[in-house]
Amino acid sequence: MKELIEFLEIVENNEFVEGHEVLEDKWKEWKKIPEKREESFILKGLINGSTAIALKVLKREKPSQQVWCTFLKYSPLIDEIDSEFTPLYQKARDILERKSIEYKIETQYPQKRDK
Repeated sequence: MKELIEFLEIVENNEFVEGHEVLEDKWKEWKKIPEKREESFILKGLINGSTAIALKVLKREKPSQQVWCTFLKYSPLIDEIDSEFTPLYQKARDILERKSIEYKIETQYPQKRDK
């Protein structure tokens, strides 16, 4: 998938907003196709991972952490869904996780506050 290969290059070069853009059309297309719907959530997770880092760069800490949680939610699907793109998904996840450490994004689900 050319969009995913482009995503890898873009995110590796710290162009996180563009990383979101490059996968968005494919995600919208796949979420409407019953056979691809589950796999579309992987794209959604990657989009959110890139967006979270973009928000962190903008020093928007709380939104960054919230969006990163969506990436974490869908990341396990990469290993659960049988896809010809699994190796590329794994590479994308690895890049995003490495970048999240570099940019110091909270990598755990935020704790719920008691009322």
